[in-house]
Amino acid sequence: MLLYGSTDSGHSYKIRSYLLLSACPHEYQWIDLAQPHDDRLPAFVAASKFGEVPVLVDRGRSMCQSNAILMYLAQHVGKLAGAETEWQNVLEWLSWETNRIGFSVPNLRYALRWGAQPAEVLHYLRQRVLADLASLDAALFNQDFLLPSGPSIADISCSAYLFWLDQIAIAESEYPHLQRWLARLRALPHWQHPDVAMLA
Repeated sequence: MLLYGSTDSGHSYKIRSYLLLSACPHEYQWIDLAQPHDDRLPAFVAASKFGEVPVLVDRGRSMCQSNAILMYLAQHVGKLAGAETEWQNVLEWLSWETNRIGFSVPNLRYALRWGAQPAEVLHYLRQRVLADLASLDAALFNQDFLLPSGPSIADISCSAYLFWLDQIAIAESEYPHLQRWLARLRALPHWQHPDVAMLA
């Protein structure tokens, strides 16, 4: 397997994290997203349908969109997939992440670090983030992971951008159930922080 990803991409980190946590043999190819499209690695340009990371190439097949790739990996590698009876819950969490955490946190992070936005936009994004973190914290009130069976791609997807909460001036301690969940994920064998896992 070959993963194309980039340093500050939490979506790329989802896939790299899965591959590390599942001890799945793979190659990682860093892509400089600051480069113009035509100057990027030709093999990546050919593989990336939308010109974005992550892209996973497996057995000659190129795949994009992080949660779709997670689903593929869970089904084909057979690890971190949850119990068969939990697959509907997995799909629900992946869909929730796309619309909530996967929208609010990276957009606020981008606005604060790279693309200045008007105050009203920042306020809107921060309120979205706070609501999403509160929902996730409540869901983790009486369970260790998002599925009863243990860690899964649901946890990988929903947590990816949350290891950068300090970059949006939010303390994990404000959400104690979420904080304990992130600590459990950090304690898993082969876990790496995104700043380490996504280096060139």
